[in-house]
Order: sequence, then C-alpha cells, then structure tokens
Amino acid sequence: MAPNNKNKNQAEGEEIIRVPLPDRREGQLFGVIEQALGAGWMDVRCEDGKVRRCRIPGKLKKKMWMHVGDVVIVQPWSVQSDERGDIVYRYTKTQVDWLLRKGKIKQDFLSGGELLL
Repeated sequence: MAPNNKNKNQAEGEEIIRVPLPDRREGQLFGVIEQALGAGWMDVRCEDGKVRRCRIPGKLKKKMWMHVGDVVIVQPWSVQSDERGDIVYRYTKTQVDWLLRKGKIKQDFLSGGELLL
C-alpha cells in the first residue's frame, strides 16, 4: 500500500488550522464586542484602543449570532474611520484559544486591556 502523501508539506506533529487574520493592508483590526446596541449595531473595542460603533453586514447577520465578549475582525470605514466600522468575521472559542497560544492576541486584550503584539 502506498503511503498517504496528502500532507507532504506538513511536519510531523504540526497542527493544521485555518484561522483568518486581519488584513493589515486593508486596515482591518482585532476587536472585542463591548455592547450590543440592536438593529445590527455593536460597540467594539479595537486593538488600537478606540471604541467603534460597528454594524453587522446582512450576510453575517443571518449566519451567526454575535455576543458581548466575542472576538471579531473589524474593517474601519473609509469615512469616520475612528468612529465606525463593519464586523467582517467572528472567531469561535477554539479559534480564540489558538490566537492566544500563537501570541496573536493577549489575554489582557480580551479582559479590557491593550493588545500588545
């Protein structure tokens, strides 16, 4: 029987996980939902220390529920970029654990402190 060559490029014991990260070229940031405002709007504390009023686009609104404390990716608007933005992705608990292990976010950021990379 031939060996399984499906994961040729994977080192022995290395984990495979596909977690989207913020696209820095587009200005995306990590954020934590602080308050649900209703009608698809949330107050999100972003990694740059600003609290933005973010909306949940329709394609995400129907697919996943967002709660206070969820880690998200925020895309600031081109106008009012310090005040408004869109939530483009919500991380699951498993993905947040992976981000913490890999050092992409810190526990302080989740509990209200600053993000230090």
